[in-house]
Parts: sequence; C-alpha cells; structure tokens
Amino acid sequence: MACRFFVGILGGSFVPCQVWSTGFFDKNVVGTSNALTAGLGNAGGGITYFLMPAIYNSLVHDQGLTPHVAWRVAFIVPFICIVTVAIAMLILCPDTPTGNWSDRHTRVQQNLASHGVSAGIVSAPGTIMDDKHQQNGSSAGSDEEKLEYEAAPRKGSYSGETQLPEQAMLDTARGEIVQKPSLREALPVVFSLQTLVTAACYFCTFGAELSINSILGTYYQTNFKKQGLGQTESGNWAAMFGLLNVVFRPAGGLISDFLFRRTGSVWSKKAWLHTLSIITGGFHIAIGVTNSHKQSTMFGLVAGMAFFLEAANGANYSLVPHVHPHANGIVSGCTGASGNFGGIIFAIIFRYLGKQYGKAIWIIGVITIAINLAVSWIRPIPKGQIGGR
Repeated sequence: MACRFFVGILGGSFVPCQVWSTGFFDKNVVGTSNALTAGLGNAGGGITYFLMPAIYNSLVHDQGLTPHVAWRVAFIVPFICIVTVAIAMLILCPDTPTGNWSDRHTRVQQNLASHGVSAGIVSAPGTIMDDKHQQNGSSAGSDEEKLEYEAAPRKGSYSGETQLPEQAMLDTARGEIVQKPSLREALPVVFSLQTLVTAACYFCTFGAELSINSILGTYYQTNFKKQGLGQTESGNWAAMFGLLNVVFRPAGGLISDFLFRRTGSVWSKKAWLHTLSIITGGFHIAIGVTNSHKQSTMFGLVAGMAFFLEAANGANYSLVPHVHPHANGIVSGCTGASGNFGGIIFAIIFRYLGKQYGKAIWIIGVITIAINLAVSWIRPIPKGQIGGR
C-alpha cells in the first residue's frame, strides 16, 4: 500500500508539468508544447510494456535470479531514471523563462516599463503576496516604491513592437500572472462552466484511454485465441496503443494551435476538441458493436480510435491555458483529476460487464458523445475575462 501511495504521487507530477510548460510558451504554440510533453509521458506507459518484461527476463535468465526476487529488482531501473531526471531538473532548469518564480510579477513590470507603460504597478493579483509583506508595512512600502521605479519609462527603451494600447497591455499582464489564490478565490474557478468543459472532455478521453489500456491486451487475447495470439503478442499489440501517444497527442495540440493562429479565436480550439471527442466516441461504438475477431479490422479500428482519442487529449491541454490563466494550476488540476476519475468510472463499467469488453467500449462511446454534445454550447472562456485570448 505504501508503494502504491508513492507511485500515485509520482503520477500527480503530470499537472505541475503542464502548468510549468504553459508558463514557458505563448498561447499561439502552448498547445504543441503541452501536447508534446504529455504525449511523451503517456508513451512511457507503452514503453513500459516492452521494457519492464525485458528487464525481468534478463534478470531471470542472464543473472540467475528467481522470479520472486527478479520482479522486485527490476523496479530499481525506473527508480534510477526518475531520481536522475528529478535531480537534473532541480539543478539545471529555471522556474520561468524570466528567472525565479517569486519574481515573475516584477519581471512583468519591467517588461511593461521597456514598452513605455508607466501607469501604476503590476502587483500580483489575489493573495500572491506572502502574509509577511502585508504585516510589515515598511517592507511592503519599499517593495512598491521599487516596482514603481522599475515601471517608470526609460528614454529610448520603448521598442514599438507592440500595437496594444497601454491599458490593454496592463490588463493582459494582470490577467496572465498566475495567482496564489485563497479558497474563496479558487472555488469560482473550480465550478465555472469553462473548467467544466475541459474537465468533462478529459473525463471522456483520458478516462477511456486509462480504462481501455488496462484491458486491451486481455481483449485481444480473448478475441484472437483461435489465431494463436498469446499473452506476449497480445501485450505487445496493446502496448502500441500507448506508444502512439508519441505522435497522436502532439498532433492534436499542433493542429489546435494552427487553427487558433488562422482564426484568432479560442472557439476554434474548442470546436476542434469536441470534433475529436465525438469522432472518438464513434470509433468506440464501431469497435464495440463489431467486436471483430479479425485482427486487421480490430487493429485498424483501435489505431483510428487512438488517433482521435489521443489527439483530443492534446487538444484539451491546448485549450486549458486560455481558461482562467491567472489560475492555470487550478484548471489544469481539475482537468487532470477528471481524467483519472473517468478512468475509475469506465473501469467499473468493464468490471461490471466482465468479459463483454465490446459492450463496455460502445457504452463508453455513447457516454463520450453525449457529454461532448451537452457542453458544446458553453463559451470557451468566460465573458469579460482578462487574458487568455
């Protein structure tokens, strides 16, 4: 239980990764960035299908360990990989493109000053400032004086590359700075319709990916037993479903960014997300209803489903940075948690129906289509939202 607890915490690193990635890239390309990082993460599940059995077999056959010991020793390899990457990130990677996370609002202020904007300071919105600054008046005052000085326009510092009015630049800067919100400020974000959209769509797509991944090898083995498809072969074919994330999830984010650049509207990202999700539901229904015992048909349908499903996951986190950008961590967390929750709900459907895998898959397809149609009317970003456009 303790090991499973810490493995679960490790899985929670997905959301901080998406928030961190969002902070480094402009809205025109953030979908590609988020989809690429997440796609590589999802593909790790597919690689595990191949890598861990190979390590286990090597320990048993080449090193002479007993199976009882070998499967435990095999976990040393991912432990070394994870710790090495974590330490390298702490040592080598910056918090933000402009430096320390604690200085992000100061950097925005300096950037505005370089464009000749001198109206007021850009303090971090909400409760981003620590309590000690609020309690120590002299310290807070000196900080404000410093920011006001830095905001003063320098002669010759205005490059002229922006065409935004001064007030629009200030509003955008204030809206884009990530807050450290209080519970009172977080609840409206959690329960907003826009957060519901990204959460509901991810519930369907990533939830389906998790649950189908867990039964796909057994499903293949059940349907293709007469063709002699054994446990290893069926596991290898099932692993392909996860490995396709290397290509398909980034493709969803890349196309989403392309549509946004062409239209200039966040609606294009939302429409792309719903289109992918509804087509995914159609593939679920086709797989479940046909329940094919022909390998070429089944593998072809699963590959088609993988494209639209995994691309939808990428498109979702292309839309997320536009929704309440000052609370991007909250929106990302709610969306990611909904995907895991969907995995639990859909796994219950598989468990309840036993070996009727086809029936469970087409039921998931119907749920996916219904949920996406139900939330398709909601605006992609709240009316009057500052930033995220």
